[in-house]
Amino acid sequence: MTLLKSLNLALTFFLELAMLAALAYAGFQIASSLRVVVGIGAPLVAILIWARFMAPKSPTRLTGTGYLIAKFALFGIAAIGLALAGQVTWAIIFIVVSLVNQVLLGVWGEA
Repeated sequence: MTLLKSLNLALTFFLELAMLAALAYAGFQIASSLRVVVGIGAPLVAILIWARFMAPKSPTRLTGTGYLIAKFALFGIAAIGLALAGQVTWAIIFIVVSLVNQVLLGVWGEA
């Protein structure tokens, strides 16, 4: 069980990186005239939100429901961006894996 928990925590980290990559990809694919600004700006805004409100050592870290709402919003926006960029299958895979990961985090008391 300890191995599964560790693997799930590693998956959490990789999903966070995938969220940033999805935001960048969507920004570069969707925005026509502002491609570079949105492609770099969207993940940058997500990083700033994460660092301020979701990082484990942040003094203003959200907890409980607030944390989950912010996380679901960021991951949901990334999935919607993927879908709008024509990557519907990847968007579905991303959101399903993210939801399973979050459920396991909650079950194992890691959330």
